[in-house]
Amino acid sequence: MKAKTSRYFDMNSGEIGKLSQPGGPLYQIEHSNGGLISFPGGVVLKNKEGEILGAIGVSGGSVEQDHEVATAGAEAL
Repeated sequence: MKAKTSRYFDMNSGEIGKLSQPGGPLYQIEHSNGGLISFPGGVVLKNKEGEILGAIGVSGGSVEQDHEVATAGAEAL
């Protein structure tokens, strides 16, 4: 779900979380599209030219660990 969320919006899932807080422009967006994840762990994958190729999502650790591992995976690409 984290990768799906990142790809739907072409931004990291943690950024969606910032925008979906009460009063934010995407408030309650996590209830759309069959459910979205609005906390870190989903990272957009881009090539060297900045073109979006997809997304990676990681779960299983803390939110910070998930984001760190997903970012490392994206950077390895």
